[in-house]
Amino acid sequence: MSVRTVLTTFLEAALSVFGIRSAYEQPRYHVIETLSPAIEIRDYAARDAVETTTRDGEAAAFGRLFRYITGANVAGAALAMTAPVEEGPRSIAMTIPVERSAGPAVMRFFLPQDVAAAGAPVPKDKAVLIVHLPAARLGVIRFSGRATPSVRDGEAALLRTALDRAHWVPQGNPVYFSYDPPFTLPFLRRNEVAFGVERGG
Repeated sequence: MSVRTVLTTFLEAALSVFGIRSAYEQPRYHVIETLSPAIEIRDYAARDAVETTTRDGEAAAFGRLFRYITGANVAGAALAMTAPVEEGPRSIAMTIPVERSAGPAVMRFFLPQDVAAAGAPVPKDKAVLIVHLPAARLGVIRFSGRATPSVRDGEAALLRTALDRAHWVPQGNPVYFSYDPPFTLPFLRRNEVAFGVERGG
């Protein structure tokens, strides 16, 4: 990495301790309905991501993706970090919404729009893939603190209940969005659980 990239990464990390994430590009979405201060129905535009399975653990998966954006690609290019990091079941684009398979879980970094438009560099690691995600409608609940498995499950249950009351039908399994690194102060972290949704009767 260049000195400039190292300094930029260090600065972003320092800001992240306090939950400041304005430096990170995020996928575009439009809120079409607000069910509560913490729950929204969002329409996401199509986006590109780099993904790998979490079969050997989340830390190993994160490391592979981080190495890709810091130069482990055929172009040797350093790419900007984005937010959020997505974790969830592998998805196969069948229709809208996305169908989710029972395959191994994956972790994704979304690619900056300029990188996606120019064509993302090919990963050197065969366990890292470039994927295109179609436009999707998601029901999302936002929460802070430590996103342990039990906390995620509880938030997913709250989201399902809220969606049912508002006549939105969850599709498949939930995915998880993490906007901050582990060293961010827990009460300042932004975490989300999301389901693909369809309008119910």
